Amino acid sequence: MIKVAIVEDNRTLREGFKTLINGTEGMECICTCMTVSEGLQKIPEAAPDVVLMDIQLPDGTGIECTARIKEKMPSIKIVVVTVYDDSDRIFQALQAGACGYLLKRTKPERIIEAIRQALEGDVPMTPEIAQKVIGHFRSQAAVESEMENLTPRETEVLQYVMQGLVNKDIAKRMGVTIAAVKFHLQHIYDKLQVHSRTEAALKYKEHHKPE
Repeated sequence: MIKVAIVEDNRTLREGFKTLINGTEGMECICTCMTVSEGLQKIPEAAPDVVLMDIQLPDGTGIECTARIKEKMPSIKIVVVTVYDDSDRIFQALQAGACGYLLKRTKPERIIEAIRQALEGDVPMTPEIAQKVIGHFRSQAAVESEMENLTPRETEVLQYVMQGLVNKDIAKRMGVTIAAVKFHLQHIYDKLQVHSRTEAALKYKEHHKPE
Protein backbone atom coordinates (compact mmCIF):
# COMPACT_ATOMS: atom_id res chain seq x y z
CA MET A 1 0.00 0.00 0.00
CA ILE A 2 1.42 3.39 -1.04
CA LYS A 3 0.84 5.91 1.74
CA VAL A 4 0.28 9.47 0.54
CA ALA A 5 0.07 12.82 2.36
CA ILE A 6 -1.34 16.04 0.92
CA VAL A 7 -0.34 19.61 1.77
CA GLU A 8 -2.90 21.90 0.10
CA ASP A 9 -4.85 24.85 1.50
CA ASN A 10 -7.61 24.77 -1.13
CA ARG A 11 -10.30 22.56 0.39
CA THR A 12 -11.81 21.51 -2.95
CA LEU A 13 -8.44 20.45 -4.36
CA ARG A 14 -7.37 18.80 -1.13
CA GLU A 15 -10.54 16.70 -0.96
CA GLY A 16 -10.31 15.97 -4.68
CA PHE A 17 -6.76 14.62 -4.34
CA LYS A 18 -7.78 12.61 -1.29
CA THR A 19 -10.74 11.04 -3.10
CA LEU A 20 -8.56 10.30 -6.13
CA ILE A 21 -5.89 8.57 -4.03
CA ASN A 22 -8.30 6.59 -1.86
CA GLY A 23 -10.14 5.49 -4.99
CA THR A 24 -6.96 4.08 -6.51
CA GLU A 25 -6.08 0.46 -5.76
CA GLY A 26 -2.89 0.15 -3.75
CA MET A 27 -2.94 3.75 -2.48
CA GLU A 28 -4.18 5.45 0.67
CA CYS A 29 -4.25 9.08 1.75
CA ILE A 30 -3.15 8.93 5.38
CA CYS A 31 -2.68 12.64 6.07
CA THR A 32 -3.96 16.01 4.82
CA CYS A 33 -2.56 19.40 5.81
CA MET A 34 -3.48 23.00 5.03
CA THR A 35 -0.37 24.88 6.23
CA VAL A 36 3.40 24.58 6.52
CA SER A 37 3.21 24.24 10.31
CA GLU A 38 0.58 21.52 10.06
CA GLY A 39 2.67 19.67 7.49
CA LEU A 40 5.79 19.84 9.64
CA GLN A 41 3.83 18.47 12.58
CA LYS A 42 1.70 15.77 10.97
CA ILE A 43 3.84 14.36 8.15
CA PRO A 44 6.74 13.03 10.27
CA GLU A 45 4.20 11.32 12.53
CA ALA A 46 2.23 9.84 9.63
CA ALA A 47 5.39 8.74 7.78
CA PRO A 48 3.91 8.68 4.25
CA ASP A 49 5.80 7.35 1.23
CA VAL A 50 4.90 10.31 -0.98
CA VAL A 51 3.75 13.88 -0.31
CA LEU A 52 1.80 16.04 -2.78
CA MET A 53 2.93 19.57 -1.92
CA ASP A 54 1.36 22.91 -2.85
CA ILE A 55 3.67 25.95 -3.03
CA GLN A 56 1.59 28.89 -1.81
CA LEU A 57 0.35 28.18 1.71
CA PRO A 58 -1.18 30.51 4.33
CA ASP A 59 1.86 30.54 6.63
CA GLY A 60 4.73 30.10 4.20
CA THR A 61 5.71 28.16 1.11
CA GLY A 62 5.70 24.53 0.16
CA ILE A 63 9.32 24.98 -0.86
CA GLU A 64 10.24 25.81 2.74
CA CYS A 65 8.07 22.95 3.97
CA THR A 66 9.75 20.55 1.53
CA ALA A 67 13.25 21.49 2.67
CA ARG A 68 12.39 21.07 6.35
CA ILE A 69 10.62 17.75 5.86
CA LYS A 70 13.55 16.42 3.81
CA GLU A 71 15.91 17.34 6.66
CA LYS A 72 13.93 15.08 9.00
CA MET A 73 12.98 12.42 6.44
CA PRO A 74 15.63 12.27 3.67
CA SER A 75 14.08 9.27 1.92
CA ILE A 76 10.57 10.70 1.60
CA LYS A 77 9.37 11.55 -1.92
CA ILE A 78 7.81 15.00 -2.37
CA VAL A 79 6.02 15.97 -5.58
CA VAL A 80 5.09 19.64 -5.94
CA VAL A 81 1.62 20.25 -7.39
CA THR A 82 1.09 23.95 -8.07
CA VAL A 83 -0.23 26.63 -10.42
CA TYR A 84 3.22 28.25 -10.69
CA ASP A 85 5.32 27.43 -13.75
CA ASP A 86 8.10 30.03 -13.46
CA SER A 87 11.70 28.82 -13.53
CA ASP A 88 12.65 30.33 -10.16
CA ARG A 89 10.06 28.33 -8.23
CA ILE A 90 10.75 25.17 -10.22
CA PHE A 91 14.45 25.17 -9.37
CA GLN A 92 13.92 26.32 -5.79
CA ALA A 93 11.56 23.38 -5.27
CA LEU A 94 13.98 20.88 -6.83
CA GLN A 95 16.88 22.29 -4.81
CA ALA A 96 14.76 21.99 -1.65
CA GLY A 97 14.42 18.27 -2.31
CA ALA A 98 11.27 17.84 -4.39
CA CYS A 99 11.54 14.87 -6.75
CA GLY A 100 8.82 16.05 -9.13
CA TYR A 101 6.89 19.13 -10.24
CA LEU A 102 3.35 19.06 -11.63
CA LEU A 103 0.89 21.79 -12.51
CA LYS A 104 -2.56 21.65 -10.95
CA ARG A 105 -4.21 21.31 -14.33
CA THR A 106 -2.51 17.91 -14.65
CA LYS A 107 -5.01 15.13 -15.33
CA PRO A 108 -5.90 12.90 -12.35
CA GLU A 109 -4.45 9.75 -13.94
CA ARG A 110 -1.13 11.57 -14.45
CA ILE A 111 -1.01 12.51 -10.76
CA ILE A 112 -1.47 8.85 -9.82
CA GLU A 113 1.24 7.89 -12.29
CA ALA A 114 3.53 10.57 -10.82
CA ILE A 115 3.11 9.15 -7.32
CA ARG A 116 4.20 5.73 -8.56
CA GLN A 117 7.07 7.20 -10.56
CA ALA A 118 8.34 9.12 -7.54
CA LEU A 119 8.51 5.90 -5.52
CA GLU A 120 10.39 4.21 -8.36
CA GLY A 121 13.02 6.94 -8.31
CA ASP A 122 11.87 8.82 -11.41
CA VAL A 123 11.36 12.58 -11.68
CA PRO A 124 7.72 13.16 -12.65
CA MET A 125 7.06 16.50 -14.33
CA THR A 126 4.37 18.18 -16.37
CA PRO A 127 5.69 18.31 -19.98
CA GLU A 128 6.12 22.11 -20.08
CA ILE A 129 8.01 22.01 -16.77
CA ALA A 130 10.30 19.29 -18.11
CA GLN A 131 11.00 21.44 -21.18
CA LYS A 132 12.00 24.38 -18.97
CA VAL A 133 14.35 22.18 -16.95
CA ILE A 134 15.91 20.71 -20.10
CA GLY A 135 16.22 24.17 -21.61
CA HIS A 136 17.96 25.44 -18.49
CA PHE A 137 20.58 22.70 -18.53
CA ARG A 138 21.14 23.09 -22.27
CA SER A 139 21.69 26.80 -21.69
CA GLN A 140 24.09 26.09 -18.83
CA ALA A 141 26.01 23.62 -21.00
CA ALA A 142 26.25 26.20 -23.80
CA VAL A 143 27.62 28.86 -21.42
CA GLU A 144 30.08 26.32 -20.02
CA SER A 145 31.32 25.62 -23.54
CA GLU A 146 31.63 29.34 -24.30
CA MET A 147 33.64 29.97 -21.12
CA GLU A 148 35.97 27.07 -21.90
CA ASN A 149 36.71 28.66 -25.29
CA LEU A 150 38.22 31.75 -23.65
CA THR A 151 42.02 31.86 -23.57
CA PRO A 152 43.80 32.53 -20.24
CA ARG A 153 44.47 36.13 -21.34
CA GLU A 154 40.85 36.68 -22.34
CA THR A 155 39.71 35.28 -19.00
CA GLU A 156 42.11 37.65 -17.24
CA VAL A 157 40.70 40.63 -19.17
CA LEU A 158 37.15 39.56 -18.29
CA GLN A 159 38.04 39.28 -14.61
CA TYR A 160 39.38 42.84 -14.67
CA VAL A 161 36.19 43.96 -16.43
CA MET A 162 34.27 42.32 -13.57
CA GLN A 163 36.24 44.53 -11.16
CA GLY A 164 35.06 47.62 -13.05
CA LEU A 165 38.44 48.55 -14.53
CA VAL A 166 38.56 50.61 -17.74
CA ASN A 167 40.71 49.57 -20.70
CA LYS A 168 43.62 51.84 -19.72
CA ASP A 169 43.84 50.33 -16.25
CA ILE A 170 43.47 46.78 -17.58
CA ALA A 171 46.32 47.42 -20.02
CA LYS A 172 48.51 48.73 -17.20
CA ARG A 173 47.77 45.70 -14.98
CA MET A 174 48.50 43.26 -17.80
CA GLY A 175 51.51 45.10 -19.23
CA VAL A 176 49.99 45.41 -22.70
CA THR A 177 48.68 48.18 -24.92
CA ILE A 178 45.13 49.50 -24.83
CA ALA A 179 44.76 48.22 -28.40
CA ALA A 180 45.61 44.72 -27.17
CA VAL A 181 42.93 44.94 -24.48
CA LYS A 182 40.37 46.03 -27.09
CA PHE A 183 41.48 43.11 -29.29
CA HIS A 184 40.93 40.65 -26.40
CA LEU A 185 37.55 42.21 -25.59
CA GLN A 186 36.34 41.79 -29.17
CA HIS A 187 37.30 38.11 -29.06
CA ILE A 188 35.46 37.76 -25.72
CA TYR A 189 32.32 39.34 -27.21
CA ASP A 190 32.45 37.00 -30.19
CA LYS A 191 32.96 33.86 -28.11
CA LEU A 192 30.32 34.72 -25.50
CA GLN A 193 27.89 36.02 -28.14
CA VAL A 194 27.46 39.40 -26.42
CA HIS A 195 27.83 43.00 -27.56
CA SER A 196 29.21 44.89 -24.58
CA ARG A 197 31.49 44.59 -21.56
CA THR A 198 28.40 44.76 -19.32
CA GLU A 199 26.79 41.75 -21.03
CA ALA A 200 30.09 39.87 -20.88
CA ALA A 201 30.48 40.63 -17.18
CA LEU A 202 26.91 39.52 -16.43
CA LYS A 203 27.41 36.25 -18.29
CA TYR A 204 30.66 35.59 -16.46
CA LYS A 205 29.03 36.40 -13.11
CA GLU A 206 26.06 34.12 -13.81
CA HIS A 207 28.39 31.28 -14.77
CA HIS A 208 30.53 31.64 -11.65
CA LYS A 209 27.79 32.28 -9.09
CA PRO A 210 27.79 29.88 -6.09
CA GLU A 211 25.51 26.82 -6.35
